Amino acid sequence: MNNQSSSQLPCASSGAVELLNQECFCLSLDQTALACALDSELGTEELSAMVKQRCPYLFASQPVFVGAQHIRQMAEVVRAVESVVAMPQYRELVLAGSPTVAQLAPTGALGVFFGYDFHLIDGHLGLIEINTNAGGAMLNAVMARAHRACCADLGAMAPTPAEIESFEKAIVGMFRHEWALAGRTVPLKTIAIVDSSPWDQYLYPEFLLFQKLFERHGLHTIIADPSEFEWRDGALRHGIQVVDLVYNRLTDFYLELPESSALREAYLLEGIVLTPHPQAHALYANKRRLALLSDARQLEGLGVPPSVQKILLENIPRTEVVEAADAQRLWAARRSLFFKPVAGFGSRAAYRGDKLTKGVWQDILAGDYVAQEMVKPGARSTGRVDSPVSMKFDLRAYAYNASVQWLSARVYQGQTTNFRTSGGGFAPVYTTPDASVGE
Repeated sequence: MNNQSSSQLPCASSGAVELLNQECFCLSLDQTALACALDSELGTEELSAMVKQRCPYLFASQPVFVGAQHIRQMAEVVRAVESVVAMPQYRELVLAGSPTVAQLAPTGALGVFFGYDFHLIDGHLGLIEINTNAGGAMLNAVMARAHRACCADLGAMAPTPAEIESFEKAIVGMFRHEWALAGRTVPLKTIAIVDSSPWDQYLYPEFLLFQKLFERHGLHTIIADPSEFEWRDGALRHGIQVVDLVYNRLTDFYLELPESSALREAYLLEGIVLTPHPQAHALYANKRRLALLSDARQLEGLGVPPSVQKILLENIPRTEVVEAADAQRLWAARRSLFFKPVAGFGSRAAYRGDKLTKGVWQDILAGDYVAQEMVKPGARSTGRVDSPVSMKFDLRAYAYNASVQWLSARVYQGQTTNFRTSGGGFAPVYTTPDASVGE
């Protein structure tokens, strides 16, 4: 904190975490160290220049503080959601109304890099969204090496080099685990990272980081648009290269677009391991699932244990599908609601109710939306102590197989995360100790 000695740093009680987020300016992103970390991954000076030119607000200048108890609470929510999704009665209910491709059993693969997005303010945690192709994990691992603490106590809250290295190894292990779960007995050889025009994507630098990580572990890696593949002679091919596993970053979640036809055919014929896959999106990421998971009556009807119901209902803001019959009630309550398209991503076409115009409201009624109780994001002061800038933040828990792998924050201004704010972007999470520590 700006005027506080390290011996006086607070633990995570009585608003101390909020105080750190408001008044601590002494940790900052070391731009030189970041450039070195980025370029060392590729072995050239190209990546740091690319980030600076294409996405200058990708990395926040300062970290976000979160209490250890809230990190445990997020992990508890992840496990609770996963336990419900594993229930046969839940899967039967959800998949019955899902696209045909999502009803196909995905031959064992679970889906990599789920992103559980939370708001945390005044000690209250709210799961606002689940994503099944969450970006940023590799970028966060690199960024964590470039933040510097001004004192030992604050530095002890940061991820350690050993934790960062372990996370990167776990990433490779996760993809190999997906391969094994799909029943493949031969070694995994080739991975394709697939997105629409990947070189134009804002997070393209991350694709390059993944490519280098995989190749360091002996996995040939392609970065490609879905239209570049063909299904031929019983294999998915990129030119002459046979593809074993596709790391799917597409927002064409059900492979419905013409350019995804080869991927779709390969997936339907079990010619590839696709991760994450269409069924994962249907089970987790469609916003209608939040409506189910926050509805006590539906949870009771599914036979969800009371202890799990309690976790979900306390940590998922009440969400409901927008129906025309409820238009008057929802419009009257709009100032306390956030409206999201059920198949939306990246905060596109999402609206705070207190900002709605009548024209947008008609679009919402005509579309396929959910209304979610507003949970305000946390606040982080950035910049300098003599000229602080108030920012918002959310928290993203990267999860696989019901376990949290890594935690990051996204710092921003405006209605939603945007990576367009000076001083904003991905931020490391620094864990403050429990109040009981040392007592």
